[in-house]
Amino acid sequence: MNPAVLIFLVLYYVVVIGIGFWAVKKGAAKDLEGFLLGGRKIGPLVTAMTLQATSMSGYMFLGGGSAGYTTGYWSLWYAVGDIGGGIVNLSIIGRRMRKLSKIMGSLTSIEYLENRYPAAATRLIGAVLTVFFLFFYVLAQFIAGGKGMALVTGLPYWLALAIAVGIIMVYTYMGGYYAVAYTDFFQSIVMLVGIVWIFSACLSYLGGFTAANLAVAKVDPTYLSIWGKDLAYKGQWGEVAGAVLIFSVGYMGWPHVVTRHMAMEDPKTARMAGLYATIWNLFFVTAPYIIGIMAIIILPNLKDPELAIFSVAGKLLPPFITGIVMAGIMAAIMSTADSILLQTGTIASRDIYQRFFNKKADDKQMVMVSRILILVMAVIGYIVALVQPPGVFAIVVFTTSVLGSAFLPVYVCAVWWKKANTPGAVASMIGGAAIAFLWKVAGWGAATAIHPMFAGLITSIVLMIVVSLATQKSFPVPKHILNAIDETAKVGPIPKEMLAMAEFAINPEDEEIKKFDT
Repeated sequence: MNPAVLIFLVLYYVVVIGIGFWAVKKGAAKDLEGFLLGGRKIGPLVTAMTLQATSMSGYMFLGGGSAGYTTGYWSLWYAVGDIGGGIVNLSIIGRRMRKLSKIMGSLTSIEYLENRYPAAATRLIGAVLTVFFLFFYVLAQFIAGGKGMALVTGLPYWLALAIAVGIIMVYTYMGGYYAVAYTDFFQSIVMLVGIVWIFSACLSYLGGFTAANLAVAKVDPTYLSIWGKDLAYKGQWGEVAGAVLIFSVGYMGWPHVVTRHMAMEDPKTARMAGLYATIWNLFFVTAPYIIGIMAIIILPNLKDPELAIFSVAGKLLPPFITGIVMAGIMAAIMSTADSILLQTGTIASRDIYQRFFNKKADDKQMVMVSRILILVMAVIGYIVALVQPPGVFAIVVFTTSVLGSAFLPVYVCAVWWKKANTPGAVASMIGGAAIAFLWKVAGWGAATAIHPMFAGLITSIVLMIVVSLATQKSFPVPKHILNAIDETAKVGPIPKEMLAMAEFAINPEDEEIKKFDT
């Protein structure tokens, strides 16, 4: 490994950890709201950057490049939706979810669902789905980190993977949402600098877009088609719809992402955060896919397409700049992995252990449960990634399809449709997740030419509407929830009398919180 690359990577890790410790100290939690949501005091710029950094993950540097290298311009269907994903997410549910979660005293995205759709089943189903499928998302980050570390350092994959997982674990154990948000902010900048640098190097090397496209056309003109290499997806608009939807509206169904809404400083933060997120996306989102396409010419004999961006960086950039690109890739991986592990551990401790097994669990017990689960996920993830590492692109698309199908309607309807009730939410989560899962695993997508995300989302929406309307008399939405939903539509501070709901909703933790306040 070139010493310049090593020096830069070490410096990068030191800076990130330093920012983390600063944020932990500055945002030290006096209560559970402070620890899990940063005290709900995250401003628009940091909200936007932590939202985008968490959403993008190592997928963009490995999966995005791989998709471009293997399918050509077809891959940009995913980017089309992704560019507007941040502003769509913040505009549709950002402000309203911030207000409703505060009124109801919700501290996790799954607790929020139970408060809106009152039933133990809502929380249990939501928590189990989240923990199970976010494990696969974390697995994708481990594989991305291991592959990148192995290529850049020259270490064997098993050792590089161990180092990558170890770094992620140490980083995550710093704990606390405030620390995660501010390190994500820094890492989003590193990600952007890294991808823009290598994108510019590719254009310079190939002589611009026109020359690059002409060169790609000589290899195989179907790479330039919107239907993919060999026109594999020709006329399959169901696949196109799913590819666009997964990263445009799909974000609204990711529990680890929508938590960002709950942590905003105030509801109006969503407006400026949406603007910042869109600006960042315009520079970042399409670049990995296009670099993958240009890598067809730059590295025609690449054995592993997921290493396209790493390999192009090593070929075209000087060592120091390669270090920046590598830091950007690790930033994408770490910013997502820490958020998912923190969210998964929180859901396991608060929404499963405390809610169903030990209602009197104190903070120490909950932290212990959270850390045990994080450690178990890391060990299992390492073994799976080591024995049979699947493709990052496939894992991320599969996981996000199921999560989006399961949760998107329940999060959107929570603040926009007052007739959405508990049976509708439960049916929507189970049905949407099941169809998206089976559509992929059973091969129904290939047989029907319909993307799993599209099939699962349509199922989830239909079930939410039909079951909610059919059960209105038996399961009416409680009046205090209807009043809270009405309040989310208003602009301005939440009335003090409505905040009384929050004090009730965080039982049995309120006794622990009072100890901190005395």
